[in-house]
Amino acid sequence: MSGELPSAQQGQALRLRQVCADTASALSACGVGMSVMTAEGVHGMAAASDPATALIEELQFTFGEGPCIDAFAASRPVLVPDLDDGAAARWPVYTPAVIDAGVRAVFAFPLQVGAARLGVLDVFRDRPGPLSRVELGQAFVSADAVVSALLDGQEHSGVPLDEALGGRAELFQAQGMVMVQLGVPLAEALVRMRAHAYATGRPLHDIAADVVARRLRFGLDGAEAAP
Repeated sequence: MSGELPSAQQGQALRLRQVCADTASALSACGVGMSVMTAEGVHGMAAASDPATALIEELQFTFGEGPCIDAFAASRPVLVPDLDDGAAARWPVYTPAVIDAGVRAVFAFPLQVGAARLGVLDVFRDRPGPLSRVELGQAFVSADAVVSALLDGQEHSGVPLDEALGGRAELFQAQGMVMVQLGVPLAEALVRMRAHAYATGRPLHDIAADVVARRLRFGLDGAEAAP
């Protein structure tokens, strides 16, 4: 995907980043991120309070595990006040990675309207400890603000939600291409992409972009630059 986003989409992106930044300030968090997700497998980071948090948010999709993914699947918050207290057994790859990044607590809140799931809002803290009752209330208010921004942006732009937030369908398209290249199921194609992202230390969405642009091709011996 190339070129600048239309002004309506730029405004939505700015609004989402501002909500994340305001939430981080209100909750004394080291960062806040939100991710758009769908049951069909399209997902990816859409906004964050700062660049460092954007990288941390992306880790869940690179590894295929984490509070964000569990909160989306269960349609309920996943609150982890201390990552050193058993989280590694639940998320063996994700947990040490975010601890290395300085995160000690994660709180994930689903973004949904009724039964419709849109994604997850993640709050990261650099110290262990639970959110207070007041802070939990603020987190839910922030989640509602993100949902409003997502729906307003979709209505005003007239394009699908994932496209308006940066082409998240690109990941799903890349999965399909890798599925054909390897002759494996769609889920296995995503596993192979995640493994390559992990091995090369690159964000999963960068790998997807290279696949879609035909700069990267997966074969039986691994991924390699396309001829």
